[in-house]
Amino acid sequence: MLSSMNTHHSTNHTTGVRRHMRAVSRGDGFKVVAIGRRKQGLSDAYAKMLAASWKNTIALMVAVYLGINLIFALAYLSLGDGIEHAQPGSFADAFFFSVQTVATIGYGGLLPKGLAANILVTIESMFGFAYYGMVTGLMFSKFSRPTARILFSDKAIIGMHDGKRHFMFRLANERDNRIVDARVKLTLMRDEVTAEGTEMRRFYDLPLVRNEIPFLRLSWLVMHPIDEHSPLRGMTDEKLNEIEAEIVVSLTGVDETLSKVIHARHSYIADEIECGAAFVDILHRKENYVLEVRYDHFHDIKRMGEGDDR
Repeated sequence: MLSSMNTHHSTNHTTGVRRHMRAVSRGDGFKVVAIGRRKQGLSDAYAKMLAASWKNTIALMVAVYLGINLIFALAYLSLGDGIEHAQPGSFADAFFFSVQTVATIGYGGLLPKGLAANILVTIESMFGFAYYGMVTGLMFSKFSRPTARILFSDKAIIGMHDGKRHFMFRLANERDNRIVDARVKLTLMRDEVTAEGTEMRRFYDLPLVRNEIPFLRLSWLVMHPIDEHSPLRGMTDEKLNEIEAEIVVSLTGVDETLSKVIHARHSYIADEIECGAAFVDILHRKENYVLEVRYDHFHDIKRMGEGDDR
């Protein structure tokens, strides 16, 4: 299967070297800047908060909470003597009265005084209900959202297996459970030039020796045979860099604990593909049916023909 897209590349004008950009970010991928797209406003805010990290989500919730109380504290102060038993002009009393109001605590020490203050309390109570409803829904959604903890090898290799060249990498389930009906798909992204001289970013599916397993508990060595039909046939380190190759990995499966579908993705650019190498063995059988998995050697590779020097 083949697909294509228009592409351009970032060039370091100081050195003249093109910068390799990956479609699947590892924290430092290229940034997409949308020009002329209609602004979505707050319509996608909830989805963005679901996708945000816990650190950023908590920081945003704290900032919004403090912001609401700060604004209403200033509003109460603007009323003058609007809070019963509060010290005149005390920002602290106004702020903590706002905290009690938005949280519906109602200790009874501080009370709204006058019509304007009671109207402001009514408005703030509505903001409080909406805020806590949003926070409750967001927290529940983030906790219940299924996520995968898949460990991918730092590098992929092109090496020999059963007398034939294969593109290989390995992955593992970092959780102490099983991923049922795990499936992997590989897609090669590469630069090509059409007959009209247009540079295109094209996609090729890479068939695997095995693209699914009944369950993933330990590690999985994923292999693509490089035969006469493979898009990787004849590839070298220099050729992979020349076409700015990126091999995208997509994994899906069902988390046995949550009974929900999980997804994981990864990619390998040309600089992360080693030709003429092999992975160091990490599985060792012990006595009494004990299987030892050496995750401390998970990313280790060796050049073909070299001994295992662990």
